[in-house]
Amino acid sequence: MSERRRVKQTRPLEERMAELAAKMKEEAAQLPAGKERDALLRRARIAETGSHIRDWVNSPGLQAPE
Repeated sequence: MSERRRVKQTRPLEERMAELAAKMKEEAAQLPAGKERDALLRRARIAETGSHIRDWVNSPGLQAPE
């Protein structure tokens, strides 16, 4: 069986996802209106949402179920 390739990440996931979202938005801005641009913007929104997950999970307003 082959060894699984492991990569040590040097930056937090949130930072990488925010950067990916910004890059996709820039690419979408270069495209004409249409399905490809819409799909890229949708993926950018998903990445942007993912970059905020830790903040939401750690927010003081969040309480464990009783």
